Amino acid sequence: MSDEYDHGRRDGLRLALALLAAEEEKWSAQLGQSRSGRTNALRAVRHKTLQVAQKRIQTALRRFTSDDAEIGGELAAALDKLGL
Repeated sequence: MSDEYDHGRRDGLRLALALLAAEEEKWSAQLGQSRSGRTNALRAVRHKTLQVAQKRIQTALRRFTSDDAEIGGELAAALDKLGL
């Protein structure tokens, strides 16, 4: 694969991580805020789903960049920026 294609894939995964982090933050702020137990349970499930999705994308990104040490530092900085 070309370097440009690989870079695009990494950027896409980073974008997905950023979007999931924003959504998780939104749902974590709403956890337990409703008087309805059912609503709170649904919010907790959504929150957990977002956390699982983030972990899966992190794993894919790490596997994708495992051969390139330079990208590993770039990846670590991006994950630190997201607070992951």
